[in-house]
Amino acid sequence: MADPKPPTNRSRSVGRLFSRSSWPEARHLAEVLRTETVGGALLLLGAVLALVWANSPWGDSYTRIGRWVPWPGGAAWHLDLSLAAWAADGLLAIFFFVVGLELKREFIDGELRDPRRAALPVVAALGGMLLPALLYLTVVLAAGGAGLRGWAIPTATDIAFALAVLAVVSSHLPQGLRAFLLTLAVVDDLFAITIIAVFYTADFHPLPLLGALVPIGLFALLVQRRRTWWWALIPLAVAAWTLVHASGVHATVAGVLLGFAVPVLARHRGTPASGGAGAGGRGLAEHLEHRWRPVSAGFAVPIFAFFAAGVSLRGTDLGVLLADPVVIGVAAGLVLGKSIGIFGSTYLLARFTRAELDEDISWADLLGLALLAGVGFTVSLLIGELAFGPGSVLDERVKTAVLTGSLVSAGLAAVVLARRNAVYRRVAERERLDADNDGVPDVYQRPTDG
Repeated sequence: MADPKPPTNRSRSVGRLFSRSSWPEARHLAEVLRTETVGGALLLLGAVLALVWANSPWGDSYTRIGRWVPWPGGAAWHLDLSLAAWAADGLLAIFFFVVGLELKREFIDGELRDPRRAALPVVAALGGMLLPALLYLTVVLAAGGAGLRGWAIPTATDIAFALAVLAVVSSHLPQGLRAFLLTLAVVDDLFAITIIAVFYTADFHPLPLLGALVPIGLFALLVQRRRTWWWALIPLAVAAWTLVHASGVHATVAGVLLGFAVPVLARHRGTPASGGAGAGGRGLAEHLEHRWRPVSAGFAVPIFAFFAAGVSLRGTDLGVLLADPVVIGVAAGLVLGKSIGIFGSTYLLARFTRAELDEDISWADLLGLALLAGVGFTVSLLIGELAFGPGSVLDERVKTAVLTGSLVSAGLAAVVLARRNAVYRRVAERERLDADNDGVPDVYQRPTDG
């Protein structure tokens, strides 16, 4: 009989609380956080906790925590932000950095590198912004015109919540749907931020924005050198974020710009990219996306959702609330305006040009995706604060309308996409059975819209 193994350091540390986990355990946790289903569940958990806390007898403590300013001395750089603002402006920059990396990969080395295919989500995003704004203005003008400054509130799609819902209901849906939604949502957000800069930024400062080009340019230069000056990338990213924020433009734009600055293709395909970029020709963009996605999905986005979703309905007359033209306009814009605008603009583009849907995607799939784009959260809430003032009566009503419209859109989209997912799952199972029976699958048939 072999001698028993001597006790290892790990066995001697049993019983210690919060002891450092082993590298395989940490790596496994990171892989779990990279899955969109887990990230979406954490995001929804943060939102639910916020709603429960805000409407509990201890709701005032939730409000005080969100309004606490950890660095009052940062006023010179406009950094005297509340904890909730740090979550929205700071942590979401990490999320948009990951989004920028993924989007650039799609444009440079993915399905969207063809301009004709990339034009479709851009046109859909424009249609999905114009119709909600027109619908909101129609409702508000019919009620007397009070609240016109909020016309842009229902124009934005929240990419974090939308991708979370898609990840939960999707197991067999075509991968092209996710790429389409990702591109549409990012273009949507960038257009919405442009609207903020033009229509809602009262104290825009162009010099800090121009100054941000310096650290972004240095970031782009150093990231090309892989190993050299590697330590300077994070300080440069922080400097770019600070300057963009000081300019009055939403600071998450800095995250997208920094993501676009990272090279996608490895220097020598088939060989490991230097600077730890991985093996097999994997470019630096994919490597950084792999590294930062657990931080984004497991920390940044759930914390933001926790501070942003806390809408208190205590003592609120729901009848008066739901009859408010601003509430109706925002909710209708998200649920109807977004879906009709995206689906309709895509149909018109296909009808009057040579553009057509990918052979693996049906119009029923696009309908579910158009409904899902009605999930508005981040930028919608931000525009509500800028339009009516943080903490105002209309701002609180906007939060309720955004949350209601987003939940209705997510529910309708989940029903449509779950049904489509079942269709694709049956097709995949039938192909697998055919392959098992005779070794040659039947000719693939695209699922019908039914």
